[in-house]
Amino acid sequence: MFSQVTSAATYGVNAYLVQVETNVDGSVPRFFMVGLPDNAVKESYHRVFSAIRNSDYHFPGQRVTINLAPADVKKEGSAYDLPIAIGILVSSEQLISPVLKDFVVLGELALDGALRPVHGTLVIAIEAKAQGFRGIILPRENAQEAAMVEGLDVYPMETFRETVEFLRSEYQLLKPFKVDAKSIFSVDQHYTVDFADVKGQESVKRSLEVAAAGGHNILLIGPPGSGKTMLAKRLPTILPPMTFEESLETTKIHSVAGILPPNTALVAVRPFRSPHHTISDSALVGGGTIPRPGEISLSHHGVLFLDELPEFARSVLEVMRQPLEDSHVTISRTKMTVDYPANFMLVCAMNPCPCGNFGSKDNECTCNPLQIQKYVGRISGPLLDRIDIHVEVQSVKYAELSSKRSGENSSVIRQRVVEARTRQAERFKGRKGLFSNADMESKEIKEFCQIDSQGAELLKMAMNRLGLSARAYDRILKVARTIADLSGSSDIMPEHLGEAIQYRSLDRTFYAT
Repeated sequence: MFSQVTSAATYGVNAYLVQVETNVDGSVPRFFMVGLPDNAVKESYHRVFSAIRNSDYHFPGQRVTINLAPADVKKEGSAYDLPIAIGILVSSEQLISPVLKDFVVLGELALDGALRPVHGTLVIAIEAKAQGFRGIILPRENAQEAAMVEGLDVYPMETFRETVEFLRSEYQLLKPFKVDAKSIFSVDQHYTVDFADVKGQESVKRSLEVAAAGGHNILLIGPPGSGKTMLAKRLPTILPPMTFEESLETTKIHSVAGILPPNTALVAVRPFRSPHHTISDSALVGGGTIPRPGEISLSHHGVLFLDELPEFARSVLEVMRQPLEDSHVTISRTKMTVDYPANFMLVCAMNPCPCGNFGSKDNECTCNPLQIQKYVGRISGPLLDRIDIHVEVQSVKYAELSSKRSGENSSVIRQRVVEARTRQAERFKGRKGLFSNADMESKEIKEFCQIDSQGAELLKMAMNRLGLSARAYDRILKVARTIADLSGSSDIMPEHLGEAIQYRSLDRTFYAT
């Protein structure tokens, strides 16, 4: 007998439906699975066999053929266990369900018949609704995630037996799982760190505020123990709060990657990702036989922090250049091409030299100029072109560390950032792809970054006397525009330019690349 159960698979941050076709016939016990299954799918036979038997159902002693359609697309993962098991019961006439056709079914089976969570349920639920299905049947740990999709009935299950009984007769008695998405979103929006915890470093906190206000990438340069990592971890707390739409986008990526914790509905705070410097290029941008999102996509709408920047392999750093420009990454394989969003703020930290003491007021540097040049030269000019702000971080003195005075709260700084972003949104209204000052190209810089004669003279003097590179010119103007927005000024004043010029450490020192 033939049966068909609808399941689904993920493709990038989208999903497509998979028809699990089952046919039971013949008299010789055999099991076949076709439709390009990977090893995890092939091994489902053993999980399904044990789950059916341990749930007091009969596994047919006949030839069982499973086809996963479309048959020319690679299938991976364990989410097909539950639809395969249901298909076998239907084909062997142990289950008759008039409502099965109305549901998308997915879930991994334990040997005792318990259901285990799977990846990508949010994007699958979105696709199920788009295709007109009444609801989705899935493991209980995935219920909150799928329930974010309005207009789709979500039925969470604990066991295989419970699922069968639901499909047989209890579908009218069981109410679908519901959540208040907006309420969960507002409750989960909190951070465990705050800028008030940071002692001293007022100038660095100011530079991070400027970076957050304009969406600028930033590089922190300073000796070990000066607080670079501590400051970077607090940057998400002063970025504008995530909108519900941004939260859904980010949750989709984390769900597909399989890193969304069980019983979690949304990623409600901006991500902060900090990969180790031994990371590979495919782990950073995404990859695999069936491509999965990398760290730059997991940082979408958040912060990607690269500590000890010169220690990263040059090839790893270079693959970020295209995503930094386009805010998405395209991963191509022989049989598929996948797009992942990658709109993130890049925050980097590094020592000024191999020993870490160049420019320090407290410790003597033991590196010669050639060693310093080679060390900083590991970072290419094109990558530095995409980092608007370079700021030096000095060690904190004992008097500041021991002070009981707390710094400014993140919420206060965030309010100023939000006001500056609001001014930018009004300025760029109707311009596609422009969301912050960091997104401006040459045309927008000429239009929105006009300076008076005094400012022009100051910038000319800085270019000549400080030895600033030509590529620094546009970046100074963009940062100055952000500083003006923070001060509520419609014009870029000389003092705004002066502060922007200070944020060019790598251009102003002899170890510039």
